[in-house]
Amino acid sequence: MYTLFLKCFWEVGAEVDIFRYVTFYSYFVLVLIQLILSCFPEKPPLFSETVRDPNPCPESNASFLSKITFWWITGLMIQGYRQPLEAKDLWSLNKEDTSEEVVPGLARNWAKECVKTKKQPVKLVYSPKKPSKSNGSNHDATEEAEALIIKTAQKKSEASLSKVLYKTFGPYFLMSFLFKALHDLLMFSGPEILKLLINFVNDKDAPDWQGYLYTGILFICTCLQTLILHQYFHICFVTGMRLKTAVIGVIYRKALVITNSARKTSTVGEIVNLMSVDAQRFMDLATYINMIWSAPLQVTLALYLLWQNLGPSVLAGVAVMVLLVPLNAVMAVKTKTYQVAQMKNKDNRIKLMNEILNGIKVLKLYAWELAFKEKVLGIRQEELKVLKKSAYLGAVGTFTWVCAPFLVALSTFAVYVMIDENNVLDAQKAFVSLALFNILRFPLNILPMVISSVVQASVSLKRLRVFLSHEELDPDSIVRGSLKDADGSIIVKNASFSWSRNDPPSLNSIDFTVPEGSLIAVVGQVGCGKSSLLSALLGEMEKIEGYVAVKGSIAYVPQQAWIQNATLKGNIIFGRETKESHYKRVVEACALLPDIEILPTGDGTEIGEKGVNLSGGQKQRVSLARAVYCNADVYLFDDPLSAVDAHVGKHIFEKVIGPKGILKNKTRVLVTHGVNYLPQMDTIIVMVDGEISEMGSYQELLKQDGAFAEFLRTYANAEQNVENADSENSLEWTIHPLVTDASSPTVKEGKRMENGVLVNEASGKQINRQLSNSSTYSGETGKSLQQNSTTELQKAAEDKNTWKLTEADAAKTGRVKAAVYWEYMKAIGLLISFLSIFLFICNHIASLASNYWLSLWTDDPVINGTQQHTHLRLGVYGALGISQGIAVFGYSMAVSIGGIFASRYLHLGLLHNVLRSPMSFFERTPSGNLVNRFSKEMDTIDSMIPQIIKMFMGSLFNVIGACIIILLATPLAAVVIPPLGFIYFFVQRFYVATSRQLKRLESVSRSPVYSHFNETLLGVSVIRAFEEQQRFIRQNDTKVDENQKAYFPSIVANRWLAVRLECVGNCIVLFAALFAVIARKSPGLVGLSVSYSLQITTYLNWLVRMSSELETNIVAVERIQEYSEMETEAEWSIQHTAPPSTWPHEGKVEFRGYGLRYRKDLDLVLKNINVTINGGEKVGIVGRTGAGKSSLTLGLFRINESAEGQIIIDGVDIAKIGLHDLRFKITIIPQDPVLFSGSLRMNLDPFDQYSDEEVWTSLELAHLKNFVSSLPDKLNHECSEGGENLSVGQRQLVCLARALLRKSKVLVLDEATAAVDLETDDLIQSTIRTQFEGCTVLTIAHRLNTIMDYTRVIVLDKGEVAECDSPANLLQKKGIFYNMAKDSGLV
Repeated sequence: MYTLFLKCFWEVGAEVDIFRYVTFYSYFVLVLIQLILSCFPEKPPLFSETVRDPNPCPESNASFLSKITFWWITGLMIQGYRQPLEAKDLWSLNKEDTSEEVVPGLARNWAKECVKTKKQPVKLVYSPKKPSKSNGSNHDATEEAEALIIKTAQKKSEASLSKVLYKTFGPYFLMSFLFKALHDLLMFSGPEILKLLINFVNDKDAPDWQGYLYTGILFICTCLQTLILHQYFHICFVTGMRLKTAVIGVIYRKALVITNSARKTSTVGEIVNLMSVDAQRFMDLATYINMIWSAPLQVTLALYLLWQNLGPSVLAGVAVMVLLVPLNAVMAVKTKTYQVAQMKNKDNRIKLMNEILNGIKVLKLYAWELAFKEKVLGIRQEELKVLKKSAYLGAVGTFTWVCAPFLVALSTFAVYVMIDENNVLDAQKAFVSLALFNILRFPLNILPMVISSVVQASVSLKRLRVFLSHEELDPDSIVRGSLKDADGSIIVKNASFSWSRNDPPSLNSIDFTVPEGSLIAVVGQVGCGKSSLLSALLGEMEKIEGYVAVKGSIAYVPQQAWIQNATLKGNIIFGRETKESHYKRVVEACALLPDIEILPTGDGTEIGEKGVNLSGGQKQRVSLARAVYCNADVYLFDDPLSAVDAHVGKHIFEKVIGPKGILKNKTRVLVTHGVNYLPQMDTIIVMVDGEISEMGSYQELLKQDGAFAEFLRTYANAEQNVENADSENSLEWTIHPLVTDASSPTVKEGKRMENGVLVNEASGKQINRQLSNSSTYSGETGKSLQQNSTTELQKAAEDKNTWKLTEADAAKTGRVKAAVYWEYMKAIGLLISFLSIFLFICNHIASLASNYWLSLWTDDPVINGTQQHTHLRLGVYGALGISQGIAVFGYSMAVSIGGIFASRYLHLGLLHNVLRSPMSFFERTPSGNLVNRFSKEMDTIDSMIPQIIKMFMGSLFNVIGACIIILLATPLAAVVIPPLGFIYFFVQRFYVATSRQLKRLESVSRSPVYSHFNETLLGVSVIRAFEEQQRFIRQNDTKVDENQKAYFPSIVANRWLAVRLECVGNCIVLFAALFAVIARKSPGLVGLSVSYSLQITTYLNWLVRMSSELETNIVAVERIQEYSEMETEAEWSIQHTAPPSTWPHEGKVEFRGYGLRYRKDLDLVLKNINVTINGGEKVGIVGRTGAGKSSLTLGLFRINESAEGQIIIDGVDIAKIGLHDLRFKITIIPQDPVLFSGSLRMNLDPFDQYSDEEVWTSLELAHLKNFVSSLPDKLNHECSEGGENLSVGQRQLVCLARALLRKSKVLVLDEATAAVDLETDDLIQSTIRTQFEGCTVLTIAHRLNTIMDYTRVIVLDKGEVAECDSPANLLQKKGIFYNMAKDSGLV
């Protein structure tokens, strides 16, 4: 159009074609009107969909101008500035960005691609299955592979994921190519116009309008560059966002259908990583990928223009750049190795911290905090060593990155003026070259980043492709649906199953039919294939041969209950419609009513992840209730009665599973170990090694006297022992037929205590206690709700709706206080802080001086075609540059080393204070929050903050420097810079308020995506059995969309800000050029000020990004500080009151009017306890659940401080001495044996106080010597996390060995016979009798037979001493003790 216009203009001399003239101008006017109209937003049509959206995204109906300037987000910015944004303020996503639009597209294309690659091999006799709609992938990958092995001639072609991604997202993304190319070309307009400007200033005769024209063109070019660049970024970021959404959605859908063998190759952790890390990598790549062609383009253009400007001497500069590239590459490789080492140390440290936090109770009871603090600090020391090395590297890196442009300029100019006397360095050559070198600097530095990003993304691509190509379960292997003619509801004919295609079958020739409505038991030894049989019926296994049919819908109760993080009611209803009456019946039948009464908000209580705030038995019953509620036709129960105690089990069997239960008309298959239910079964299937050995009713099988009779004999004895056990006492027994086999995995599952039906009797007493021993020492329930000591329940009763599981990690709002920065500076050390600021200033003064010197040099008069003093000018220029380099290196080192000092200091304070916190703190704070402080926040302080400070300071001084230069060159600019600075500051504050909150919202909404995914993977068999896949897919989509809802505004906000700021920068360019044109002083200064102002936009951008980064990251310091100022427990050791080293010499313990409460605002749990226990006495402490038995030991160890009265041991009031002085001298064998990862020796004696002989002796007395000597590493045997590689019984004996090593005069036994089989229990008791003969032993007894021979028994009731005498006397009194003994069957 423009050219046409010109043509007409030039043809004026020729004859005017009236017709063309008129049509052209009318056309021109119409186009103008169209342009003006397109600047107004269009109204959506009346009946469009968007209207229904409560909070639609304004982008879709924004006008053209509003879109290119991102004006449409301003409303949100204003709102965010007035008050912190909340999730409800965010717009809904554009339709084309939502999961339901994006994911199916990718899934479809991937399915097509898979089918295509499958079709290629010819001569293969098999037809590809039609892929199911949402999750296309090769069902038959391995069959195909097997077929291909036979015919090696064909090459197996892989489905290419990159092709699929390109197909799905390519068309939209292609626009960005265009924008990027335009922007790159415009970038070079700056230096070219600068050349014209300098010529204009040099040429005194040039008319003024030329100068103004150049200024105008320069301004227009920079503005266009800004708008185009940010459109480009917007497209890239939106593509990245869609990519992430699509990848997460596809992974989720795939995870629901992959086979179990595929699950083995991709662990839960890996799949979650695919979602979090790899999806993120694709997202990052979307913004970088165009640099692959754009960077070389920029470099070629820049070199071409430089060559035109300076001729061959450019090669010197290029040589310096090329030399720096390998240097940078080497440093990148080195940095990577350091990073790996750093990560390894960090993982070790976090693992240790995790264990410390989980076993903190035990650490406190044994007074081992210092030993573990040393261990953590040992790892930390290694970590800081590596950090120091990377800091040195980083300093060198910063040095090269800051000095590269200068060295390039220096070498080029030096060569240029040295080659030929007649080469004059005038303003035009010097400053145009400088501007071009500045452009060059960016692509050269970004290329290594791009390459590493591409490499990472290709690794991710491969991982993702492998995952998406996994085999899927064959939905047709089992015939589901209503088989009208069939005569049973489950029919299995001659079927064999294996867990994966290549494994030998785990179930062989299974053959049985279950008539409708019958009750079947499956029994057999551990590992004989009972659970596999249920999995086979669910279609979770590979069917090798045979026929399986299941009639109607299925409900499944797995062996390990799967609980969602939802309300209790939500867990039971599980996405069905709510029917109150039915729901009530189910809850009652599953014995959940008492539990619901205890829970703070009844069945609306939120259950934590994996059901942390329920006991094992409660989880199992919720899982059962879910199955019962869904009212299916066939029920598969995988041993649900093992995790509940005997009487609850009986209740459930009668009310639910058995012949008279709710499900009496349904088909039920029950895997069980409980012998006592078998007589009531219709049929019993006995399994041996994956085959059905016999089948029939109870009576028939007894007559056959085969495997079944043997099974009965094995298990009957164990049951008897358990039956005799004390079932009434606070440890309600977990019935476990396998009690004798302590190492069996099922015992571990079963050992969780159960507050089942019994609580009814105790619920009156339950209120004012923390939690009976069942979880006082437990690491497992360390996170549990029960520690919101049941005392809080009284409050909860008054205020039912406000209860939340634990204190959530609160997101801070508002600005970060200056005090935090001051704290950080103090942590660095004020000397280093001020030194680094001083060096920063030196560096920038040197930099400004060198460029100013260059401008003076270029203004040197030219005499006879040469300049005078060239060597002097060059020398000073070089010297200034070198001093600049030294300052850079100095400040870089100072900041990095200071950062390491700071992180050492902050970590030490945090660790010390966390270990000094009282137990109540750990019960209130989820361990996740604490671990987060030690991992995420520490990492930020270690590696992020120093870098950000460097960049922040750098960009700050650059901006200030640029302003100073512009003021020097054109003093007039003083009028303009302050108002522009004010606008800049205002826009930046405006932005930070919103962006900070958006970032918080985004990270808050990200966790649910991962936790929901984790949960799904754990419960995938349950979801498939209930056929709830679609609902879970929808849930996942919603969660991803929620997260992207916060992410989308945050990327747009970045664009909004950048456009605004670059406009401020462009104005500075405009005024610098304009005033230079008006003044027309020396060309050197003009060149200097304009070339500086051309850079200022980049610096401004960086400055905002860095200041907001600094603000978001300095929060880490704040969060660590807040934990360093917590309440602490009493001093660990107090010099002047420390008891003599021989104390306690006889072990006499007196309680004088002792009372205890858990928190200031709660009632006393123990009141006026007056008991004197003489040295060497063996005293049992008994009482019903919640009588205060555990509270007594907590008081003795001062885990909780006394509320009144005192405890005196051998004449020393324990409240007056240091905690370690007390806890070292008395010993406890806790109820839950906690081991830490490390050597066995470390677990027995972390301080290395004892010789090896002493350790071996203690092991011998603990009956562990044979076991330990048989280990390859003997005492150095590595215990895994939590001691998982020892059986529970062995762990209990290790705890005994600890006590034997300490040999203190006072021993407290929190008897933990639940975890130990009967033999081990006897061993422990006899060892205690012999080895601790002269000591005072206090035993909290759960089973009365262990304390019948003690000297005295204290009976507690409601926190007071009810009876206290020898066991024989108490039995005669016929009081509480007598009743308890009667319940236990001892009288």
